[in-house]
Amino acid sequence: MKPDSARTAALPQLDTLRIPKSCDVLADHLRQKILDGSFPDGAMLPGERDLVEQTGLSRGSVREALRILEAEGLVSTRPGRYGGSRATRPTGSTVSRQIALFARGSRLPLASIIEAREAIEPPIAELAARHRTDEDLATLRQIDARLREAYADVPRYLAENVNWHCALAAASRNPLLEAFMRSIANLIHEASALKDFATDEVRSLVLQAHARILDAVEKQDADAARRRMARHVQAYSVHLRSLLDRQD
Repeated sequence: MKPDSARTAALPQLDTLRIPKSCDVLADHLRQKILDGSFPDGAMLPGERDLVEQTGLSRGSVREALRILEAEGLVSTRPGRYGGSRATRPTGSTVSRQIALFARGSRLPLASIIEAREAIEPPIAELAARHRTDEDLATLRQIDARLREAYADVPRYLAENVNWHCALAAASRNPLLEAFMRSIANLIHEASALKDFATDEVRSLVLQAHARILDAVEKQDADAARRRMARHVQAYSVHLRSLLDRQD
């Protein structure tokens, strides 16, 4: 072996360098500015030409960075002479949409949705009992009244049922739990709309369960609210799994 070859073989091997795209670097920079409040909610970002001049990046990289942020819900862009990109802070609705898209895009099995509901709804009921306001109670009672009125109208009944559970999540005063509950609400609605699921007996049992849960929430009995919600969602899960097994 030649001396030069021997020295080369003895040198450490370098890993492949992964250099981020310029558009990703700019998107990261702008994202941080939006999240830390440097660009307040609703504030206009510099125009494309200004961003090109300030960053030294190409117009294509700037546009791609803005598209990335728009897809994330952090920027809203209006085309045209008087348009531009405006900062938008994330909201619960933003999170809900992203989780719902993930669930649909990943084609999560219904079993995963059921398990998620069993995991989060009892703590939601417990927190609602601890933190609810008189306005929360009024909202839940109004939805409960609409549920009873819609008893014979199954599609309307199922929609109001989802509204009731989302209102309970709002009463928990935990924005993350509320956002997650809203994100799976439509998936639960679709599952409940299966043929032969929402029978007269099931709808009656749901009304009874809601009444017991609401009573515990009103009395701020957190333990009872958690237990009663756990029984409610477990009964829902058992019934749904039984129906799906019969359809296979």
